[in-house]
Amino acid sequence: MVEAPQTAEGWFSLHDFRSIDWDAWREAPESERERAIEEGEAFLKHRELIADADDGESALFSVLGHKADFLCLHFRPSLDDLSAIERRFEDTALAKFTERETSYVSVTEVSGYVSDDYFEEGADAVDEGLRRYIEGKLKPEIPDDEYVSFYPMSKRRGEEHNWYDLEFEERADLMAGHGEVGKEYAGKIKQVIASSVGFDDHEWGVTLFGADPTDIKDIVYEMRFDPASSRYGEFDDFYVGRRFPPRDLDAFLAGETVPTGRVPEDDSAGHPHGEGSGHGEGGGHGEGGHHGDDTHGRGEGHDRSGAGGGPAHGDHPHGEDEAGGEGDHPHGEDEAGGDGGHGSEGGDGASDEDIRGELADLDIYAGKPHGEDVYATVLYSEADVDELFDEVEGLRGNFDHYGTHVKTAVYEGRHTDRAAVVSIWDTASAAETAGGFLSELPDIVARAGEESGFGTMGMFYTVKPDYQTEFVETFDDVGDLLGEMDGHVETDLMVNVEDENDMFIASQWNAKEDAMAFFRSDEFSETVQWGRDVLADRPRHVFLA
Repeated sequence: MVEAPQTAEGWFSLHDFRSIDWDAWREAPESERERAIEEGEAFLKHRELIADADDGESALFSVLGHKADFLCLHFRPSLDDLSAIERRFEDTALAKFTERETSYVSVTEVSGYVSDDYFEEGADAVDEGLRRYIEGKLKPEIPDDEYVSFYPMSKRRGEEHNWYDLEFEERADLMAGHGEVGKEYAGKIKQVIASSVGFDDHEWGVTLFGADPTDIKDIVYEMRFDPASSRYGEFDDFYVGRRFPPRDLDAFLAGETVPTGRVPEDDSAGHPHGEGSGHGEGGGHGEGGHHGDDTHGRGEGHDRSGAGGGPAHGDHPHGEDEAGGEGDHPHGEDEAGGDGGHGSEGGDGASDEDIRGELADLDIYAGKPHGEDVYATVLYSEADVDELFDEVEGLRGNFDHYGTHVKTAVYEGRHTDRAAVVSIWDTASAAETAGGFLSELPDIVARAGEESGFGTMGMFYTVKPDYQTEFVETFDDVGDLLGEMDGHVETDLMVNVEDENDMFIASQWNAKEDAMAFFRSDEFSETVQWGRDVLADRPRHVFLA
C-alpha cells in the first residue's frame, strides 16, 4: 500500500456563499430594511470579534458574478461552533432576504510534507520558526481589505494519472517543484488550504488573498503548467470577491463600492487584528506549497519536499503559504521590544515594557525604531553575505507590495562570521509572516530571541558620515569592556551592506541584570552622550526578546 502522509488538523472552516433576493429587498418597507441591516451588521461584527467562541477568525466579502453576492468566511475550533454560527444567522432579519447558493466545509491541515521531525518527534523537535509557521497554517488569520479567490480541488484518480498510486517520495518531489513556483509570489499572495476529505465534495478548499487580483490570476495560471496541477489537479468552480467590514453592509446593499474606507465610530467596529494582510503572502497549494505563502515560513521544514519545504497540508495539491505569516514565523522581536511587539518576556521573565522603562529611567531612549509602532524579525545567517543579500533583495521586492512593509536589510558582522537580516513592519503579524519567508534564506543559524540566556539587547544607530570611522573605533573600545563583564555572551557591531552609516548592534547576555549592569555603567553613559553628537538620529536601544 502506498504510504499516506501524516496530518495534523487545526481550525474548522465554513465558506458560506449567499445571494440577495433583490426583488424582496426593493419591495420591503424601509423599516424592515433598516432592521435587516442593523441585525446583519451586529451579527457579522460579533463574528469578526469572535464573541461566539474562544478563538477563531471571520470575515465578510462581496462576491462578483452570478454565483453569489457575498461570502461569510469563518474559522472556528470545532464543527459545533460553525453549526451554531449557521443557525444564529438564520435568526437575523437579514437572513430572510438571502438565499444560500453553496457552502464549503473543511479543516485546516499540515502534513508530513512539512517536516518528518514534527510528526515523528513532536513540535519540540523543530525550530521555533517552523513551529510558528505550522501554528499559522492551523490557525490562520484573514488579511484585511484584500481580494479573495476560493475554489475546491482534488487530486486526479484516473487510469493514466492517479496521484494516490504515486510513492510518497515522488509526490513530495512534485510538490517541492510546485512550491518553487509559488516562491515567486512571496509577499503578494496569502493562501489558506483546508482539507475537506470526508467533509465536502472535493478534497481541499483553497482560499487565496491578494492586494492585486491579477496576482491571484497569475499564480493560478502559472501553476497550471506545473506537473502537480497539469497531470494531477482537478478544480471546481472559482469565486472571487473583495473583503469589506460589516459596518459597510448598508453601502453594499445600496450598490456602493465597498470597502468604503470610512472610519468607524469606535474601534470595536473594526477588525480586531488591524492590518492582517502583512502576514500572508503567497501560498502554495496542497501538499507542498503551491503558492507563495507556502513557500515561506518553513523554517527547517524541508525534510521531504526539499526546496521550499512542505506545505502545510496533507496531500494537498497546492502547498500554501503567508503569510505568510503569517504562520510561519520566527517572531523576531519588535524592534523595540520583544516577541514581535507583544510585550514578550526575556529568558528571566523580564517584559519588553519593563526593560524599556528601566532604560528610559537611565535617560536612554528605548523606543521603537522609527519612533512609531513598528515590529521586526531578526535572523542570523552564516551564508556568504553577497549571496544572502541577493536572496533578501528578491524577497524585499515582494515585501514592498505591502503598505505595511517599512524596511528589510542585511547587516554584516564585524567580529562574528554571521550576518543579520532585519525586517521591519507596521504590524506584528506582518513581521511574523516575513520571518517565515526569511527563515528559508541560506544558512540561517538563529533568530533573535531564540538563543540561550536573557536574549538580545539590540541597538540601531544611524551615524553621521564624517564620524563613521570614529564611531566604529569607539565601539571596539566598548567591546573590550563588554568582554570583561559578567554574564556577557556576545556583542557585535553589524553594518548595513547598502549603507555603512546604518548599524545594528546585537548584544546577548545570560540574564537581564547582567545586561542592565552594562547599561547602568559610567562607560556606557559617556558613550551615549558622545553618540548624541555623532549620530544622525538619536540612538535607538531596543530589547529584542
